Parts: sequence; C-alpha cells; structure tokens
Amino acid sequence: MRKKASGICLLLIFCFGIIYASGQSGKLIGKNVCVFYPVNYNAGPHTPSFALFQEPKVIGNVPENWTFKPNFYSNNGKTIATLPIAKGTSLYGTGENTGSLIRNGKKVTLWNTDNYKYSIDSGTRLYQSHPWVLGVNRDGTAFGIIADNSWKQQIELTDSIRFISYGPAFRVIVIQRSSPQEVIRELANLTGKMEMPPLWALGYQQSRFSYVPDTRIKGIADTLRMKKLPCDVIWMDINYMERFKIFTFDKVQIPDPKAVNDYLHQKGFKSIWMIDPGVKAEKDYFVYESGSEGNHWVQNADHKEFNGKVWPGKCAFPDFTRPETRSWWSGLYKDFMATGIDGVWNDMNEPSVFDGPAGSMPENNWHRGGGDLQADVHLRYHNVYGMLMVKASREGILKVNPEKRPFILSRSGYLGSNRFAATWTGDNCATVEHMKMSIPMSLNLGLSGQPFSGPDMGGYSFNTSPELFGQWIAMGAFFPFMRGHAEKGTVNKEPWAFGTELEDVSRTALNRRYRLLPYFYTLFQEAAKTGMPVMRPVFFADPKDSTLRNEEQTFLLGDDLLIIPKWAVNPSLPKGTWRTISIAGENSSTDKYQSDVKLKGGAIIPLGKYIQNTTQYSTDSLTLIVSLDENGKASGSLYEDSGDGFQYKNGEYLISSFSAKQVGSVVKVEITASEGKLKPAKKRYKVVVVTNSGSVSSNWISKNSVSVKLPSE
Repeated sequence: MRKKASGICLLLIFCFGIIYASGQSGKLIGKNVCVFYPVNYNAGPHTPSFALFQEPKVIGNVPENWTFKPNFYSNNGKTIATLPIAKGTSLYGTGENTGSLIRNGKKVTLWNTDNYKYSIDSGTRLYQSHPWVLGVNRDGTAFGIIADNSWKQQIELTDSIRFISYGPAFRVIVIQRSSPQEVIRELANLTGKMEMPPLWALGYQQSRFSYVPDTRIKGIADTLRMKKLPCDVIWMDINYMERFKIFTFDKVQIPDPKAVNDYLHQKGFKSIWMIDPGVKAEKDYFVYESGSEGNHWVQNADHKEFNGKVWPGKCAFPDFTRPETRSWWSGLYKDFMATGIDGVWNDMNEPSVFDGPAGSMPENNWHRGGGDLQADVHLRYHNVYGMLMVKASREGILKVNPEKRPFILSRSGYLGSNRFAATWTGDNCATVEHMKMSIPMSLNLGLSGQPFSGPDMGGYSFNTSPELFGQWIAMGAFFPFMRGHAEKGTVNKEPWAFGTELEDVSRTALNRRYRLLPYFYTLFQEAAKTGMPVMRPVFFADPKDSTLRNEEQTFLLGDDLLIIPKWAVNPSLPKGTWRTISIAGENSSTDKYQSDVKLKGGAIIPLGKYIQNTTQYSTDSLTLIVSLDENGKASGSLYEDSGDGFQYKNGEYLISSFSAKQVGSVVKVEITASEGKLKPAKKRYKVVVVTNSGSVSSNWISKNSVSVKLPSE
C-alpha cells in the first residue's frame, strides 16, 4: 500500500513538472563528513571533481543518527538538492558575492561573469563560483554543504538550502562540526589548501590600467622610494603588450622588458605582468600559430574553432580541458618569465568574450577533454575555465623557476582555486558602498576556502576622492591582499596623488602593514597548514553570540587582532578584553583615518622593523605586544622561513612560542623555539605590555627572557 501511494504521488508531481528521486544513498568519508548521491547519479559528468583535492575514500555507512540529509529531485530539466535548516541558523559562504556577510534570504547564480562595476544582476553573479554554504546553528555548532557540481547553477537560501543545477544529478557532501572554524578546516581538507606564497606578495602592491611607457613604470617606483611609501610590487596591465597580444611586449612602450624588471629589482620591487586567455587570431603571431598547429582551441557547436572578441579583437581560446593544451600553455611562460618577471596576472578568464552571449562563450561550445576529463559542452566547463588556466600557468611558471614560489592572481575561480592562485574582487567602484562591501566580500571568500583575497583598494572605476582614498587605504592595510588599482581615464590613485595629508595617511597605513608582516606571515602559514582564513568574521570570536552574526563593518585579523574602520557605526564587538594598540606610532583614537586595532586579552603579537620592502625584512629585532588576560597570562607565536622557495616543506622553518605571566607587578615573557629545523638566530626583543590604562615597555634585550615592571596602581 505504501509503494502504491508513493507511485501515485510521483505521477502527480510529474504532471506539475517536478520529479522526485525515489531515494538516495550515502557514505561516511570522514569524521562527521558524509557524501550523498541521488539514485540517478552518473559519475561521468562530474568526475573528476574540480572542487575536491582528491576523491574521498569511503570509511563506512552514514551513521544511523545522522539527520542532515539532502533531498534530490528535478524540476523542468534542472536537478536540485535541498537541505532544510532550523530556525535561527545563520548562513555564510557562497564564494564571491556582493551584499551582506550573512547570506540568509539570498539567491546566488554560479556562472562566472565579467561584471564591470558589479552592474549585472546587482552583483548576484560575479567572477567566481563556489557551490558551498557554511551554516552556524543557534548554539554555535556548524555545518557545511558542498554541491559537487561545476555546471551552471543557483544557490537559494530561504528556509532551506537549495542548489539548482542546469546539469545532471550531482552529489552533495555534508560536514558537521562543533564550531564554524572546524568546518572551515574540514573544507580545506576536502578541497585542498593554498601553498605558502612568497613573502613579497604580502606587501603593498601598486597597479593601474596601465603603467606605460617604461619611463612611467620607473617613475612610479622612484617616487614610492623617494617618498618612503613602503611597496613591494609594480603591476603591468595590458597596455604593455603589442596590440594586446599576450606573451608579447610593445616595442615602443616597453622596448626592453628585462631592463625594466632589472631596474625594479634594483629598487627592491617585484613585477607582475598580465596574461589573458584570449589569443589574437592573427596569421604569423607565434601564439596563435602554435596554438592552431596543436589544435588547442575551444570549438563551437559545429566543432570548428570558436572565435570571439576581446581586447585584441578576434580571438581564439585555449581548451584547457585538454592535457596537451595545458602543456602547450605552460610552455609559453618560458621566454616570458626569462625577462625577469616575478608574478603573473591571469585576467579575463571567466572567460570574458565581449560579443558572446552574456559576455562569454555560448553554452553549447565544445571542449574536447582528455586524460581524466570527458569531452563536454561549455555549460559544464565554464565555471572551471579560469581554474584550469591558472593551474596550467602555475605549472609553467614552476618549470621556469623551480626554486621560487609562484604568485598568480586570477579574477575567475571555483571552489578549490586557492590551490593555484590568489584572487581579488574584480572591477569595483570608487564609492563608499563598495569600500564597505569589500569587507563582507573578502570575508565570505575566506569562509569559502580562499584565504588570499582583497579588493581594488581605492576603487577601480570612477574617480576617487581624497577622503575615500584615505579611509580605504587605512582599512585596506589589514586585508590579506593589498593592491591599489585604477581604471584608465580615472584620476591618479597612487598614495601621493591626493596631497600631503593623504600621503601621510598612506605612509602610516603602509608602515602599520609592514610592521605587522611577522604576524601576517604567521597567519598565512596557518592558512597553508589548516585552511583557516587570514581575515575572519567577528563571530569567530564567539560563535554562540548571536549579536555578532551580522557584523560586517569590522573583522578579525587572525584570532588576536580586531580591526575597526573609522567609518564603522555602532559595530557589534566581541565580549571580553580587547585593548587598543599602536603599531607605527599612530594614535588611532584621535586619527580620523587610521582604523582602531585592538589586541585580544591573552595574546602576544610580534611586530617587525620599519622597512620599505620585503628585501629588507628581518626578524632580528622584534617588538612583542602583550595583552594579558584576566589571569595575568598571554601567548603567541611567530613563523619564519626563507620567504621564498620550498625548503620549508622539508622542515626548514622555525616556529617560536611566546608566553607571558604576571607575578606581582612584573610581567615576564619567555621565548622558546617550538618547531622546525631552522636554528634560532640571535634576536633583540622589546616587550610592550598594553594595559587598560596605557602601556609599559622594556628596553631592547638580546635574551629569550624579558621582564617588564608594571607601575603601581
């Protein structure tokens, strides 16, 4: 009788355009991690998984008490997975999107789109796709959902979590943990962790569309050094190329690219140059000729070379699903990197096609696959096109410079792209709205597995006012990725471009960032090891505190620093002891630009010296800022390695531990080497104990034990 009723229900539902799957199967693949399959699941259109670092191993059956299971069904040709959520659940993640930090009530389209000024669909679909939702329950426990599906899809977050795919039925992975931090760590175990970036990539980076000719590039570098504005990288946008043809240099604007790079290196700068995927379809152009000879292009529905318009005009596009094409693409970097280029910017890789449908390729374009990838339509491979591109770029750069850590910035991405490239939040605007929105955007990228991100500081499009620039650089100093960038035709947006007052504001902000590099670098090592974001939402301080769930004006840098921009109005701050600190001599309480930075009670953070770039970076003299907890104790750590290369993977690093304890009126700080093969070098330490009434400092001491006497109350 039960089977008969079920069949009648299925027939009625079918008549209304909805077909429910008759069941599901699930397996345990980790501690409180289960994968669920619809009954009509076919692995072919979904494997290998682009999101997962490796195919998970089944270790058992779904526990009998497991209640959080997806329902699978189809509706009007779309395949759907739905998971109900309890009242009071806060939702986050969904990758790169405009809007609020908390995602409840939002609808997101996962279809990578060149979205200039975030104007298309109000920014509900941007340059990246992350089929991932983080949920925090009312009691602070948490869960995460991966829809393991690269096809075009939507995420709808109402009284349930709903993934709606334009492709075949897909599997869903569910993580359940006691805290959101544990969920994020498990996400990283599944999707893979970022590699340690080179230290220089953590410095300030100056860019514009475009710095040409070569004399202007050198002039930007000279001015930064003359004005003592710390900076590590100068970026070259597309105008350096010969008629926008990738892997070429304009012989008039950049007659000797190696000389440009050598000049920058002599000044302590690194250089990053842009490479797009669109290859100008032009006879006798070596990239197009070799690509055509190797049959490397994406095809149209008639299985002929697809062409679309981008910056160079008529272009062909590499089919990165083909192993032969990825190998060919990797090989193009040999001569390019030989000019002394340090990093690569892979832009326009959604892919952007100016005259294509919705600004990209037709959904029925054809990718031929190879190896473990099947031949299939663009509808399947669109969202991972940029990911496959940066993977091939990284492999090519590593072949050229095997002893250096590659740095690639990618506009397009997918869940797991953090394994290959950093990212930024695309073509934003010089508006207060976009400045403020950059916080929840980068936070949700971090909560979606991408620790290394940030906005175009100062705003890419439109002219920037001095006031906006000052507020933005003061806040931007604490983002994982700090780059100033500007569109052609807009006002100059270098730190000195707005007058002496804003130049001083910029210098202070940059000095704060560079003094914090030992702390930043330690956080990046944690991200590479565990997947934890560098920039964290305030609710991480106490996931049970519901008043913090919506807070998006402020953020945590690691666990120990709370960043409060000057424009924040009545922010919800975590309870407990948080003391304001000075990093570069600033007094943020009287400064109208510099963000307040508060150190958590019970924490110790290391500050480095004042430097102009990371070639001057050294940990031989460290200032330890101490904020005691209610028990008179504090702790912290410092990660050190060579700053580049891969020796750290063989144990060539050092983690030092700091511990402080108050006995009477004396605070004693002990420094010990706790992990790694590197021998501790001799260091000088200055200890600053921050109290509720001020701060007390020690002298510089070349010992691993430093005492500070507190004044009597």
